[in-house]
Amino acid sequence: MIFNIQRYSTHDGDGIRTLIFFKGCPLRCQWCSNPESQSFGHSILYDSKLCKNFGDCALAEPSAISTNPGGGIEIKRNLIAEPEKLKEVCATRALTISGETKSVDVLMAEVQKDLPFYREDGGVTLSGGEPLAQGKELVLLLQQLKKQGTNTNIETSLHVKWEQVERCIGLVNTFLVDLKHTDPRKFKQFTHGTSGLVLDNLEKLAYFGAHVVVRIPVIPGFNHTEREIMQMVDYVSTIKGLKEIHFLPYHTYGVEKYKMLGMDYIFNNNTQVLEEELLPYVQYAQSQGFKAKIGG
Repeated sequence: MIFNIQRYSTHDGDGIRTLIFFKGCPLRCQWCSNPESQSFGHSILYDSKLCKNFGDCALAEPSAISTNPGGGIEIKRNLIAEPEKLKEVCATRALTISGETKSVDVLMAEVQKDLPFYREDGGVTLSGGEPLAQGKELVLLLQQLKKQGTNTNIETSLHVKWEQVERCIGLVNTFLVDLKHTDPRKFKQFTHGTSGLVLDNLEKLAYFGAHVVVRIPVIPGFNHTEREIMQMVDYVSTIKGLKEIHFLPYHTYGVEKYKMLGMDYIFNNNTQVLEEELLPYVQYAQSQGFKAKIGG
């Protein structure tokens, strides 16, 4: 299931790229900037600022949506069995549905529209959510992209079974691996995941000769200290074949989405990280022999 296709991106890989965002992620990072990507199913977003109280949504789903006399609506998301029915209901787009099933053929047709813009170094980046957590259609898409000669990257947390990573080796030009932390306690507390799974997969991926760029999201209150970042860089330096590290500054662009999804944003630090704060990390990584930079 896809929740967005972004064209003409200059991030997440070299050149001009088409970004395809998949829905569904096994992690629950407290700072996640795309909370609509966490669920493998449809997500319902409601922006009260756009609502005109026409009531069409309540007519379409009377058991789950009701209008408030003072304005706005109440949504009982657990009672909506077929959220797709609400896609075209709201005239003001106050109520939107995130998630759409697209076939490999349809996705390839979307990519082919952008081929003239890729030139020598552009291509496609699969993001999410977690692309590697998708079904067999992911491999079919990768096979078609390779057959077409399209440079393809995957942005991944590697928090999946090894078999889901292994099936993509040879079909992906670059794995953009988010390395969030090496401390198992902190990783579990802030992501609900298992750090050992990520580290094992990263080491295996490098062993099999895949091209990997390690990306460290720098999050205040989680890993934004010299000690922790240096420990992560030191760990990466022990893995043969890994030569590049990017540092990604934390931002709060996705915070408003939590309210629209009826979710609580429990991460208690809203201080955005400035690029100049990351310069010591870049310099340390460079001193350890890595090609390092800020951003993706």
